[in-house]
Amino acid sequence: MGEFSVLVIGSQAGCAEVSQALREQGVMAERALSAGEAKEMLSLHNYDLILVSVDDPAVEWKGLVARGLLHAGRPFLAVAAEPDSDLIVESVRLGAVNFSTLDQAVHKALLILGSREADARGQDSFMGMIGKSPEMKRVFSLIERVAAADSTVLVTGESGTGKELVARAIHLMSPRRTAPFVPVNCGAIPGELLESELFGHEKGAFTNAIRTRPGRFELANGGTVFLDEIGEMSPVLQVKLLRILQEREFERVGGTKTITVDIRVVAATNIDIEKAVEEGRFREDLFYRLNVIPIRMPPLRERREDIPLLLEYFLKRFKDKKGWGVDGIEPRAEEALMAYHWPGNVRELENLVERMAVLAQGPVITWDDLPERIRKTAADGAAGSGSEGVAADEGGLAMPVLPEDGLCLSEAVERFERALILQALERTNWVKNRAAKLLKMNRTTLIEKLKKQGLMQPPARGKD
Repeated sequence: MGEFSVLVIGSQAGCAEVSQALREQGVMAERALSAGEAKEMLSLHNYDLILVSVDDPAVEWKGLVARGLLHAGRPFLAVAAEPDSDLIVESVRLGAVNFSTLDQAVHKALLILGSREADARGQDSFMGMIGKSPEMKRVFSLIERVAAADSTVLVTGESGTGKELVARAIHLMSPRRTAPFVPVNCGAIPGELLESELFGHEKGAFTNAIRTRPGRFELANGGTVFLDEIGEMSPVLQVKLLRILQEREFERVGGTKTITVDIRVVAATNIDIEKAVEEGRFREDLFYRLNVIPIRMPPLRERREDIPLLLEYFLKRFKDKKGWGVDGIEPRAEEALMAYHWPGNVRELENLVERMAVLAQGPVITWDDLPERIRKTAADGAAGSGSEGVAADEGGLAMPVLPEDGLCLSEAVERFERALILQALERTNWVKNRAAKLLKMNRTTLIEKLKKQGLMQPPARGKD
């Protein structure tokens, strides 16, 4: 949720829960228990949003308004334990941007902050994700369309593309937004510990199990579980996960009591999960249970037009966070960054921006500040076809060039095919008959490929 800061003013237990929930969503949230604490904190910090408990006598919120501590330039959201028409009218009249009950305050605050972020960047951001490319617009549209449903979602894409951001956005836009969002990295936890982490364990279930401990599925009850790197899960756990998806039931390790939970599952993987199914490394029935709604996060090299936006965003965020840095990047250096193939995707770009901002010799990042590998890529591209990694065949069709260190042929072919299909669909306004003719294939074949690659028609498009 960017680098937003929020002050929650109120002494009720609900205000503490709101503060904690905002922190869990990446917001820098602080809390003041009284009007006196609020005055001191507001005099020291410029918060992006203030949540004020207008039904708490200790807050004296009208006095804060009268002293000019709450005003249009410092937006505040009025919150109360119960809806009250008089409080709603009065708080809005005195400058509140909106009114919310405590149980909806987190969702309302995130919507306000998300709107501010979008306004600041035009319409190039969505729930913490940056992009204006057609590929990212399709992802944003899919998230909006599936969030309200309770269907299981499988997010695929290379490492560093932002799959967890997709999962968080789905949760925050769903009816479960006020309940927990619980992420689990299945690849980072040893297999023998992952079962206990997911399902919990009873006291004495194994060595060092000195007390009963609930697992992530229990902790997420009512909310969303995000299972990252699902392809790394062992076959034994795959069977147990299948039961969770089918029945929403399980037993703790060492226990006999069946526990029922109400959860939504969003899974993610950076491997070719269908290939893993074909090779017997991943259960086919589990794959179909997870792949109800597929969302593919495109690698950065497939949305190069987003690189300038990401550069601007990361440079500003670093400077705002550290209080120093650089003011921008020279055109030649930016062109080199756009030509680079970014195997680590957005995460690699973010880390590189921080490194260059720290080591830059002047107020802007220059060609000389770039790593050697990126300068070499740009130089090789300029000496060749003018486009990094691309050449032309005898018919004039752009063809990929084999890198010196090789590549995965099946993945390269899939990316090439996907790019051509998307171009044909965009050119024909997603009329599949016309797109199939451009690609010289049967319409049914095109539809099968769309399903396989998880391509869905954006809203407000023409129909067949």
